[in-house]
Amino acid sequence: MKLRIDNNDTVDDFFEESRLMGIVAPLKNYHFCWLLNQHLRFDFRTYQDLEIQLEKKKRKYFFTIFNHIVENGSHQHYLYQNAFDGEYLLPEFKHLDYLWLIKGERPDDAEFEDLMASIRDIEGVQLVTEITDEKIKNKTHLVL
Repeated sequence: MKLRIDNNDTVDDFFEESRLMGIVAPLKNYHFCWLLNQHLRFDFRTYQDLEIQLEKKKRKYFFTIFNHIVENGSHQHYLYQNAFDGEYLLPEFKHLDYLWLIKGERPDDAEFEDLMASIRDIEGVQLVTEITDEKIKNKTHLVL
């Protein structure tokens, strides 16, 4: 008898009260974060324990995650690098360089649109778009 773990509840809980955007910005991750920190006054940082490791084709792939915690603690921002050595964290979005997840208190539409517009204004950013849950096939890849 085999037991299967149902990750659907975990995934649903993780994405509750969150919003996700995709970004095309062909910049090194550390440079992109520096630009975000400078232009948006964020404090994105990377932590070794905030990394996603996937195993595909008998190889391990490591996807860097940067984190910014809002001072009043209402929500956190996670910036995922979508590509590593020819593999993708979300293969259904191969055209995206970064995924930006806001977790916690869900930002309203106006706040979210303002943030996306501010990101678009950064040199090197080519596209910023919202990604809805229904479009994500590999949601478990984003769960921390």
